[in-house]
Amino acid sequence: MPAVVIAEAIVAVAVDAAGAAGLRPFSYRVPEPLADLTPGEAVLIEFGRRQALGIVLGPGAKVEGVETKPILDRVRADGPLLPELGMRLASWIAEHYLAPPAITLRAMLPPGLLERLELVAEPRPAADVFGDSSDGVSKEDLAILETLASGPRQVRQLDAPEGRPALLRRLRTLEAAGRLDLDWTLLAAGAGPRWVRFVRLAGARAAADGAVLNQRLGPRQQALLAELEAAPADGVSAPELAARHGSSAIAGLVRRGLVTIDVREAPRRPLELRAAGRRGARPAGSELSPEQGAAVDAVDRAADARNPQVILLDGVTGGGKTAIYAELLERTLARGRPALVLVPEIALALPLVDRLRADLDARVAMVHSGLSDGERADEWRRIRRGEVDVVVGTRLAILAPLADVGLIVVDEEHDPAYKSDRTPRLQARDTAIELGRLAGAPVVLGSATPSVDTEGKAREGQIERFRLPIRLSGAPPTVEIVDLRAELAAGNLAMLSRSLATSLANLAEGDQAILVINRRGTASVVLCRDCGHVAACPDCTRPLVYHQVGGTLRCHHCGRAWPMPSRCPNCGSARIRYLGGGTERVEREVRERFPNLRVGRLDRDVVERKGAAERVVDAFTDRRLDVLVGTSLVTKGLDIPSVTLVGVVSADVALNLPDERAAERTYQLLAQAVGRAGRGEQPGTAIIQTYQPEHPAIVAVAEGRVDAFYDAELELRRRFGSPPFGRLVKLTVALPDRGEAEEAGRALATKLRERATATGARIDVAGPAPAFVAKRGDRWRFNVVLRGDDPVGLLGDPPGAPWSIDVDPESLL
Repeated sequence: MPAVVIAEAIVAVAVDAAGAAGLRPFSYRVPEPLADLTPGEAVLIEFGRRQALGIVLGPGAKVEGVETKPILDRVRADGPLLPELGMRLASWIAEHYLAPPAITLRAMLPPGLLERLELVAEPRPAADVFGDSSDGVSKEDLAILETLASGPRQVRQLDAPEGRPALLRRLRTLEAAGRLDLDWTLLAAGAGPRWVRFVRLAGARAAADGAVLNQRLGPRQQALLAELEAAPADGVSAPELAARHGSSAIAGLVRRGLVTIDVREAPRRPLELRAAGRRGARPAGSELSPEQGAAVDAVDRAADARNPQVILLDGVTGGGKTAIYAELLERTLARGRPALVLVPEIALALPLVDRLRADLDARVAMVHSGLSDGERADEWRRIRRGEVDVVVGTRLAILAPLADVGLIVVDEEHDPAYKSDRTPRLQARDTAIELGRLAGAPVVLGSATPSVDTEGKAREGQIERFRLPIRLSGAPPTVEIVDLRAELAAGNLAMLSRSLATSLANLAEGDQAILVINRRGTASVVLCRDCGHVAACPDCTRPLVYHQVGGTLRCHHCGRAWPMPSRCPNCGSARIRYLGGGTERVEREVRERFPNLRVGRLDRDVVERKGAAERVVDAFTDRRLDVLVGTSLVTKGLDIPSVTLVGVVSADVALNLPDERAAERTYQLLAQAVGRAGRGEQPGTAIIQTYQPEHPAIVAVAEGRVDAFYDAELELRRRFGSPPFGRLVKLTVALPDRGEAEEAGRALATKLRERATATGARIDVAGPAPAFVAKRGDRWRFNVVLRGDDPVGLLGDPPGAPWSIDVDPESLL
């Protein structure tokens, strides 16, 4: 879609500045030479007493009584930083989530792109620079032009014996004379293209007498030439050849004119070393079920009409949602439009990418936080240039610079990982729905356990639902509930119940098991038996978790870590006890009790290591592991027919948190976990260990009372005006002094209650209340929660520091 040229003389500019300066756009006047500016272009502006980088948002308005400064110059960046679709989406994100425009735009750009703004001098063609002679050109000017003859230079790299201001005046004079160009240019810091030297045969080699020539060459040079003769015509990278034959052999052949060296961009490709396969793909020639076909036809009609319809695929685990995605993606690419697929976790992207590459031979780009800055930047450039058919990624992928999109898929739409925990605090699922509206593309939400918000909208008719009630392979697993109170009464203090341990011991050869506990570490509480001291984070005041790997105590809220003490820091006792447990403890217990089983672990600690999640998932998929222990990561996306046993070690980890989504999250975790078992020919068993077997969330999974569970949850939401029957805004104040933080919360809550009464707004203002993690990073935190029809409207202009704002929060903790 062609960019819209700004005709107005005043434009709104997002200023890339820290603090309050970047909270809102500012109006600037467009001088005549820059009349062709378009939204998304970077510009140089005067901001206060300094110069700053800005990004043009669109038409602006003159503020009465305030001088409108002119834009100083355009910043060269090969056109707008983002396509028009991306700029419109950025505007919606900033407005909907009350996020500063500059921070929103920065989040949509490669890391480091805006870090270095340099003035670059570039020579004009030689005839224009020197003319017929150098008459009239001073010796100093001639020296500058001769320096630039070899290529563009940053102005700060040029010699300035007269001083920097005098050099700039001289350069401006040469620019006015048409001898050079001066451009402000964005030079990516740390995320620019990677350049590699390639070596290839020169034409002289073919004409040379090989017998005579070989007598003059050393063995390494002869071997290098032989390799190049067998290599592709575009050559081999110089670092590879130097590793095998030595850099001196290359240099010698260059001097003889036998080889040439070209410098080319070597894009970083996250998938280049991953072989394409048919991991779980629908067999070639197989047909979709009637339910699958109906869903495909509905989405296809919407895509043909460019109708941004939202469609929910509400299917049991193993019901064939991924096959629908693949069929829809194939049809979308046939129309010539790219597609976007969102998954909640990095590990989930890999099987889906394998399927896309095998079934569709599509050009796939991956976007997620596990990539290096360089990989993310290169994928961003590929997408921006339109060289990608399908973008697959986590919530970061919703910010990909797509100029158009014909289909958006949000897999596991219920997952809280789609909510960002940093500004802009967007919800990727909801942002995807808005992107579909802007692009005229249908949005497919897939889940076996839809969120209560989505379920409510489907019941109200706002979302069209297609049910996939039958598993395409395997039968639903048998679900067994183990009452841990009875286990404790029987003297079993282990993490594994007797039933789960017996099932692991009887695991048949070739069968696999998944064990789920949504808590990391080896012990969740470390206390002294003598004085009762509990190891806690000095900043967050939360109990520290013991991680056996590395022997550290780690805070799961701020991330800080300390070595495990051998004695109590309070009384000096060596009698330290470990209570509770997480994935590390379960892994250790399984290894010790069942040494014949090959055990792997997948949790956040593992995922943080680059490539580790891919290795663990591949090992389990290829049956090189018998048991996979993990957090909620192992409950999603794994479609492995040989998994016959799933054990939920503790269903109570998050069940009683003081959050209105606690029961919903527990139900989703259990249902997703249970669905991993029995997808092949062998029947599956799921064992759920809990201290609350009568809880509605657990009963819904064990006995299939899903509708009753949603009925109860929606009734509670309706009563309190929570989503989908209202909206939420959570405001958090953080100050070093607890009393000051509470008083600031009380003052804002009182102000908002008075505003609600005066305007008649149906908004409930709750708080201030201490946050669940009351102290973090040496600051005390209090929450004020707005709930009702339009809490954003009641809030008006967002409060600045020390307040943070979370619109549509996933948690009120």
